[in-house]
Amino acid sequence: MRIRATVAAVSGALALSALAAPAAQADGGHGDTTLTKVVVNGGKNVVVGTTEVRTFTVAVTAADDSGISGADLALNGPGFGSLEPTDVDCLDNTCTGTFSVDPRVDLAYANEKAGTWYVDAWLDAEDGDYVWKQKAASFKLQRQSTLSVNASPEPVVKGKPITVTGKLARANWETFTYAGYTGQPVNLQFRKAGTSTYTTLKTVTTNSTGALKTTATAASDGYWRYAFAGTTTTPAFTTAGDYVDVR
Repeated sequence: MRIRATVAAVSGALALSALAAPAAQADGGHGDTTLTKVVVNGGKNVVVGTTEVRTFTVAVTAADDSGISGADLALNGPGFGSLEPTDVDCLDNTCTGTFSVDPRVDLAYANEKAGTWYVDAWLDAEDGDYVWKQKAASFKLQRQSTLSVNASPEPVVKGKPITVTGKLARANWETFTYAGYTGQPVNLQFRKAGTSTYTTLKTVTTNSTGALKTTATAASDGYWRYAFAGTTTTPAFTTAGDYVDVR
């Protein structure tokens, strides 16, 4: 991200060094250019696994009576995380930057980079005006999650207990594997056969390996599933329903 300044008059080495310091550059601009909208990844969180490169866009819209000519964009996050666009295209008053995240390069050995990230944006107008804003928008960069479920025995006698097991895991960018997500609340849900709505029966907490295990009473044919609400660093995940025949 380039840092610029508009100055009426400066003199001496002290003034020049002050302009070169990024920390001294506050939000602002020159002329009538205003930043009006920022959309990251179509409004969705950016979720990254252990191997696949994730590509997404950041669209920044500004207003100026002469039109927008170009933009500089950068993303910054926890753990000194930073990303620069591979390409920026401007159409009308919207400039769209394309970003790629390689977990084995950009996130390697740094799980702490998951969390809230920010967009820094500088947009130039055709008439030389510009607007600059740090933290113009925020989004979540998250560690991909997985969740499984298994209800047994099947079939089961009505009124007898059913054991529902599963495991919640998430991408570990330090080992490039999926590791159990410990101490997390996960909802056990049931949908009676012939209906369309799941009901939460209880909340189960994952153990030291991310495993889930609980029991429930078999009252009727239906589908059992686990639903994880997600955290700042890890996206929500709901399993498909596991059907159990009750006789």
